Amino acid sequence: MPPHKVRLSGSGKEFEVREDETVLGAALRQGVMLPYSCKNGTCGSCKGRLRAGEVDYPIHPPLGLDENEKNAGDILLCQAVPVTDLEVEVREIEAVRDIPVLMMPARVVEKTPLADTVMKVVLRLPAAQHLQFLAGQYIDILLPGGKRRAFSIASSPSRDGEIELHVRHVEGGDFTGWVFDEMQLKDILRLEGPLGTFFVRHDEERRPMIMMGGGTGIAPLKSMIEDLLAHGDTRPIHLFWGARRTEELYMEDLIHGWVDDHTHIEYTPAISEPGDQRVQSGFAGYVHEAVLDAYTTLAHHDVYMSGPPAMIDAARHAFQDKGIREGRLYYDSFEFGSDVPVSILARPH
Repeated sequence: MPPHKVRLSGSGKEFEVREDETVLGAALRQGVMLPYSCKNGTCGSCKGRLRAGEVDYPIHPPLGLDENEKNAGDILLCQAVPVTDLEVEVREIEAVRDIPVLMMPARVVEKTPLADTVMKVVLRLPAAQHLQFLAGQYIDILLPGGKRRAFSIASSPSRDGEIELHVRHVEGGDFTGWVFDEMQLKDILRLEGPLGTFFVRHDEERRPMIMMGGGTGIAPLKSMIEDLLAHGDTRPIHLFWGARRTEELYMEDLIHGWVDDHTHIEYTPAISEPGDQRVQSGFAGYVHEAVLDAYTTLAHHDVYMSGPPAMIDAARHAFQDKGIREGRLYYDSFEFGSDVPVSILARPH
């Protein structure tokens, strides 16, 4: 079967999609940078509007779309496979176009518990290779059998030669179990990156920013804030961080240091577990509810949010009802996998 053609209605660019290849996969393969995050159809970051043609979803239904979006002609490019030639309306991402995606080994040089279920892992990159990335992007750890696990980069791009990851222990997750129980300093992992289109936009309006993280979703926001501070960017930032219990807010000392040292940064924690009585100053409830409680309108803000799909889905609908345009909502969504068999992942060199 000959490849189908996809035309982007905004720029007029065209590219070909092979049989059983997704629209997003074909675009990235040919250097056309479209928005994406999870690549599994749950977050909705890669949403586009189908202007002509027909697509199928052979992997699984487009979970990141609600019925109104489907009825309006929206499709998820990470799951959509063309049945015919297509015309699609979707915003292109210029900023990541010239950043190469690389595969490389990395050596474990730090393994520090941040909380009972979160491990800080620092990887040292090869001296001969430079991992250029935008704050907010992620890497994939490459595992046996073609499996991979995605982790946001928690360190800023200015931290040369090393990257920091926050790894949450997942019940039944072989890889995260290996990280917590068996991984040793000097072990070697293989990674691919940078990946994703979650990064701070720099335009002329320079709107105030709301950053919202759930659990280890704080990791890419940490990278973003550290990078903004390194560049002297003083746009107002209101950081919201949500967890079930206060002890899961594992880097509040760092955040309070930002707030103390920089008048343009504000912080609100949110604790969702009703039995936790230790909330001194913050919000009792889900983190997106804390944002809704703090702002009567979001029409004048950019919102960056990172966390599990349920948080992202609830927030993006509620925030649009508060007046923010969808084009000013940027998000990184992740799910925890538990199906990765780990036999030999790394050996010290």
